[in-house]
Amino acid sequence: MNLSDPKDLASLLEAFLLAAGKPMSLDRMAELFEEAERPSPALLRKALEVLDKSCKGRAFELKEVASGYRLQVRGRFSPWVGRLWEERPQRYSRALLETLALIAYRQPITRGEIEDIRGVAVNSQIVKTLLEREWVRVVGHRDVPGRPAMFATTRQFLDHFNLKNLDELPPLAVLREMEPEPLPVDVEEAPVPTALQARADLALEAEDAPGERTSFRSLLAELDSMETGLKTDFDDLRDETQAQGSGLPGEDRRDY
Repeated sequence: MNLSDPKDLASLLEAFLLAAGKPMSLDRMAELFEEAERPSPALLRKALEVLDKSCKGRAFELKEVASGYRLQVRGRFSPWVGRLWEERPQRYSRALLETLALIAYRQPITRGEIEDIRGVAVNSQIVKTLLEREWVRVVGHRDVPGRPAMFATTRQFLDHFNLKNLDELPPLAVLREMEPEPLPVDVEEAPVPTALQARADLALEAEDAPGERTSFRSLLAELDSMETGLKTDFDDLRDETQAQGSGLPGEDRRDY
């Protein structure tokens, strides 16, 4: 095998990704080579481009997410592939999805701030579920009485929803456009719009098979509109939290 040939290298990278079963970064791929034969980052990227092109017309695709690259079944095959698993997938409540959406779009955010926006208390089980799934994490504590924990999303969250970074979250304006027009308040017993009924049926019947990567847009389509304010990285969250907790005179306190 000629490791300086992008085509040969692409086949080897395909083997790596199939065996790994999870995203792999360029650095991790490079570590699998002896130092004398290790391809340059530029050559690895070229080989990945070749691999991506070779996936055209096939049942799987090369996808770059926050943690690296992975091979995954194309979404259009999910209704059939999902039949491989007999267990019914866990369904997520509207309350959980609203909480996750607020964390994604307004991070870092405290539980109290989420409750203020939603107008209802956040069930402790919702926070526990999000933490156990490693979709959110505690990134610090707000410098107010009680020092409540501040939550932000994780790389696992991005990986699960096929996102490379938070910039790829669907714009909230687009989500609002997906909402059906409200019925006139003076109309009683009006028929349910066909599109709305179809979406309601899907929400009740669709099964998300284990391993399937769900679009974050599809989960948010039924949520109420919220303000924008995306953060696009993770590294600055801890520094920002430390600055807020220091209480130094003259520092501005950010509101979320």
